[in-house]
Amino acid sequence: MGFEQAAIEVEKKAEFDELKRAIHRSFAAGRVERFLNQVSKKGFRIRDWDSILAKRTLEAVDQELSRSGKGAQQLFEALTVSDQAQLREFYLFQVEEVDPRLRTKFHSIYQYY
Repeated sequence: MGFEQAAIEVEKKAEFDELKRAIHRSFAAGRVERFLNQVSKKGFRIRDWDSILAKRTLEAVDQELSRSGKGAQQLFEALTVSDQAQLREFYLFQVEEVDPRLRTKFHSIYQYY
């Protein structure tokens, strides 16, 4: 089952798409373990989107975003509130789609408490 975007139209499409692609690349098969490892090393939970942005975690694993000159937080803050909500929903969907073996390996960052 793929991600189904809400029916709300994205207002800032360029920024939204750039950040969405960076999230998608970070959760790609060859990078997701590195991404989870970065989150673990920085000491926060995988669902803590604000910390992911503040600690530049996406930039640490996605060289394309890192080279773009625009940080994930900068792109996110440029979005409207509804665009931000849709992107956060996409990120959380990607978090839940991670292979169960990796989720078990990184259980401490997947915990709710």
